[in-house]
Amino acid sequence: MRFAPHTDDDVREMLAAVGATSVDDLFAQIPSPLRLDRALDLPLGVSEQEILADLSGLAHANLAGEDLICFAGGGAYDHFVPSVVWALAGRSELYTSYTPYQPELSQGVLQILFEYQSMVCELTALEVSNASLYDGATALVEAVNMARAGDRSRVLVADGVDPRNVETLRTYGRGSGYAPEPWGSDPGTTVGNDVAAVVVQHPNVYGVLEDVRSLSETAHASDAMLIQIFDPTSLGILEPPGELGADIAVAEGQPFGNRLNYGGPYLGMLATRRVHVRKMPGRIVGATRDVDGRPGYVLTLQAREQHIRREKATSNICTNQTLMALAATVHLAWLGPDGLAELGRQCASKAAYAFERLTAIPGVEPAFPGRAFFKEFAIELPRPAGAVRDALINLGFLAGVPAPWAGEGSLLVAVTERRTRAEIDAFAAAMAEVLAA
Repeated sequence: MRFAPHTDDDVREMLAAVGATSVDDLFAQIPSPLRLDRALDLPLGVSEQEILADLSGLAHANLAGEDLICFAGGGAYDHFVPSVVWALAGRSELYTSYTPYQPELSQGVLQILFEYQSMVCELTALEVSNASLYDGATALVEAVNMARAGDRSRVLVADGVDPRNVETLRTYGRGSGYAPEPWGSDPGTTVGNDVAAVVVQHPNVYGVLEDVRSLSETAHASDAMLIQIFDPTSLGILEPPGELGADIAVAEGQPFGNRLNYGGPYLGMLATRRVHVRKMPGRIVGATRDVDGRPGYVLTLQAREQHIRREKATSNICTNQTLMALAATVHLAWLGPDGLAELGRQCASKAAYAFERLTAIPGVEPAFPGRAFFKEFAIELPRPAGAVRDALINLGFLAGVPAPWAGEGSLLVAVTERRTRAEIDAFAAAMAEVLAA
């Protein structure tokens, strides 16, 4: 973003417009002990060419992107983003940096969001979706708010849910009157009649596949709602949440169209059954026809959030991640059903190969022997995982994400369609070298 400072004439005009005689007069309402009584210690200004060269040097100090071969995951994944995604996402009839406040004037944006919602419904086998939320973790919070909109209050969280998601729930729950409770999902475990929701992650935080259908039957036996956190890239080869019995499904949509970007911005996906649509937060785009019979798009079911009394709202969300959802929509359209299935097959097969190579190294053990996984798995190392990861960075690999909540030697390894057999072989050789040192 280019910045041109205000001239002295600009400052005088602005002060006159607000009735102030000086900048000090403008801030006179701030008590003097709180005001800085000296000039800021800032360096002298430099030219645009100099500052761009300086920023470029700082950027090149980051060991990311093509400098490291990425096997890290833990919620953000190194998937391929085709060039068509941002070529189309940047078109003027579609592009927006935030969200339309005169929505019906933005037919291009509304159409793409309607298509996004339709794709999420097809992915999840659920009937309604909103136009996206901030990210996967806060989408989970909104799903819990939906489930707690009735007479029940307790929220049970299965063992395999990412601890960071649990912490997000705990943070939001302090103000809403609940605390997420750990729930052992072993066969025969029951759910109390005061439970509003059971949360399960599939694949779970360790990449392991859960028996969601059995868990949904357990939850529904006590009339509790089942919320499933899913990996959207898995739905080309795994059964969708709706067919597994989930009442609400949420996900981090980053793998579609959005690169790692140092953690954001991303988008939260949320879909549910039609019966819950009036509890669903955020924006919902609907298709209609105008007075001349032409197709058009509108925001629908707007008696929510900022449009109604706060005590009647289930959420304070009134927006969506339009630009990120736009990128995800283009990527999904580019993939199509066959491409999505091929993406899932490549991730699963390459992860299986990496698992075999890594667990063949002396001292490396599978964290969950015999359990099926998708594109991510946990291994146990004979040394602290953080130290091994740091050593592998020097060899050109972003080795994975340590999982300290599981143990000092626990490492999550993710393998996406971007990784080649040669890269996996080189990674295994580097891992063996570091562990033997």
